[in-house]
Amino acid sequence: MSAESEGRRPARGLSRAERWQRIVVLLVLLSVFLLAVDLLGDGIAALGEDFTDALFRGLDNPIVGLCVGILATVLAQSSSVTTATVVGLVGAGVIPLDQAVPVIMGANVGTTITNTLASLGSIRRPEEFRRAFAGATVHDVFNLLAVVVLLPIELATGVLARAAVWLSGPLSDAATGELRSPIKALVDTASGAVVSVVESVAGDGIASGVVLIVLGLGAIFATLFAITRTMRAVMAGPAERVLNDVLGRVGVVGILAGVLLTVAVQSSSITTSLLIPMLAAGVLSLRSAYPVTLGANLGTTITALLAALAVDLVAGLQIALVHLLFNIAGIVALYAVPAVRDVPVRLALRIADIAVRRRIQVIVYVIVLFYVAPLLGIILLR
Repeated sequence: MSAESEGRRPARGLSRAERWQRIVVLLVLLSVFLLAVDLLGDGIAALGEDFTDALFRGLDNPIVGLCVGILATVLAQSSSVTTATVVGLVGAGVIPLDQAVPVIMGANVGTTITNTLASLGSIRRPEEFRRAFAGATVHDVFNLLAVVVLLPIELATGVLARAAVWLSGPLSDAATGELRSPIKALVDTASGAVVSVVESVAGDGIASGVVLIVLGLGAIFATLFAITRTMRAVMAGPAERVLNDVLGRVGVVGILAGVLLTVAVQSSSITTSLLIPMLAAGVLSLRSAYPVTLGANLGTTITALLAALAVDLVAGLQIALVHLLFNIAGIVALYAVPAVRDVPVRLALRIADIAVRRRIQVIVYVIVLFYVAPLLGIILLR
């Protein structure tokens, strides 16, 4: 390619026609994603109440719910998949709103594994690793502290769930509890056709339910993966410019940058993982990266809110709003208060110092926090 052609079309950019093609693809993917959420709810409902009661037994224990959220997100490597699935199940009436709240909080903790793993790329270079691991761990620490502070308050008062119910009031039918969504009618038409085809092949019962669940979960995984790739291609240049423009900024500007970047690329993991090499190289300070990760927490809630457009019951929208409110409350409680603002930073730096001296403990930390502890919690407390 000549220099002239490179000048007209940067290597990383897309032409206007390609950008519009990607946008059309994105709209199609979003439509399939909404259909997948609805099919998941239909599939679970087809299994029958006895089966679903056995499947989700134990979620009345909030610690089990928290552990399920962590482990499901770690295994899926995406909090968006977990939250979209939870929205679908709550919106179908399978899981009560109050039992789903700890699962959503657990998803917030589980999503931090991606940037923690990304930091291991610098493990052989002590100073780089210290900066990178501190940057990854500040996200872990903040989300864990948010759960420690807010979960007991929620269990005692139900404040997040009650706020979500109040906010969703104008969008619900008071008599039936159904969500008033014009998009829902279109989704119902498409899902009804799919259900009819599945039932004609697999029969009306558990077999068709299993097929619909597989189709729904598979489509949620596939569409979210494709949406992320598409959004990253469309927004790569603007997203990088946003990040570069806020280097060295702190506070609200950093949080807004994290929100915009995460919504643009449809992945908080991408946002937080982009910060790790910059931290490792010393281009970005930990205190500058910290608010960007908080913005990523807020930005990733858009997926659950989109998923709520396809559910039957307004409870699906309510759990999506709980996800948003939980992250807002975490920022208010742990970042807006100057006396505690630096606590996650100080703890992350201490953990990073230990990690540099005893690098084998990093592996232990990751395995215990993200795999062993939640698995034991589910097994022992269910």
